[in-house]
Amino acid sequence: MFENKERTAIAELGEFGLIKHLTDHFKVRHESSIKGIGDDAAVLNFENKEVLISTDLLLEGIHFDLAYVPLIHLGYKAIQVNLSDIYAMNGIATQVTVSIGISSKFPLEAVEEIYKGIQLACDKFNIDLVGGDTSSSKQGLVISVTSIGYAEKNEVVYRNGAQEGDLICVSGDLGGAYVGLQILEREKLIFMENPDIQPDLEGKDYIIERQLKPEGRRDIVDLLAQMDILPTAMIDVSDGLASEVLHICQQSERGATLYEEKLPIDPMTYETARELGLDPTVCALNGGEDYELLFTIKQSDYEKLKHDVDISVIGHITDKNSGCKMISKSNVVHELKAQGWNAFKL
Repeated sequence: MFENKERTAIAELGEFGLIKHLTDHFKVRHESSIKGIGDDAAVLNFENKEVLISTDLLLEGIHFDLAYVPLIHLGYKAIQVNLSDIYAMNGIATQVTVSIGISSKFPLEAVEEIYKGIQLACDKFNIDLVGGDTSSSKQGLVISVTSIGYAEKNEVVYRNGAQEGDLICVSGDLGGAYVGLQILEREKLIFMENPDIQPDLEGKDYIIERQLKPEGRRDIVDLLAQMDILPTAMIDVSDGLASEVLHICQQSERGATLYEEKLPIDPMTYETARELGLDPTVCALNGGEDYELLFTIKQSDYEKLKHDVDISVIGHITDKNSGCKMISKSNVVHELKAQGWNAFKL
């Protein structure tokens, strides 16, 4: 929770005063942003591009725990998880709107911290904040972000384009965010039992950051364009690799075969999972919140990316009747099941 001796009641500013205070210093960067904050609606012009829009809702106690999530990281992450959806369509994100519901326990300084994180994400990924809303909330902190972007009409990538024989690829590494969350939850429980004990996060920086400060993979969209590769299907890894593979297969009416030995797992993720008594492969398959890009490509494009260390080929698309499966390191065939994040399983 935010701790600060200076506490300014939000009611002192009022709704419009609060919006102006929080957003006055945000810059408008894109020609497509004709009118941003300050009128009844934003005005955007994308000319002949396909417009991409995605919305996410983050609820205190469901999607984040303020016991260990710094408010500045929360603001940053709220933007990132939305941008990731635009990148998952092979698009470029350009604008966001941010709506926030705040309980009376939050002073102005706490909301400022959230918007610092929002601004950091906007600055890093060249995003215009063009609107939003604020409201009081009796259920804790609520953040809703809508991201807007574009792609050329013939370059939008959907989930339903995978073809038999296509290679299944994923960026970065998997499971780190989930294992990082387990460390944070462990330290929270220890602290609750004995507040005098300081959290022990030494040597876990990478996986903690994977959970608290994920990065949308705009760089992969740019890289694929440079390689002249148009994926046949794409999705971001928010609910777990297995779930996302199944989404692509369901939408494309195809099957898939993954190879356990090909899954990219960072050594810190692997070692920490083992320390916690977890199977690193299960963490990679079902953990979620990695926000890497999972995509399929034609076999003829393999030569273009085979030397890129940030992209792993982890399997291939099969016919629908073959189903979705993973072949383990010991050559045992396992049915692929979605056991990751379920927003309604509370």
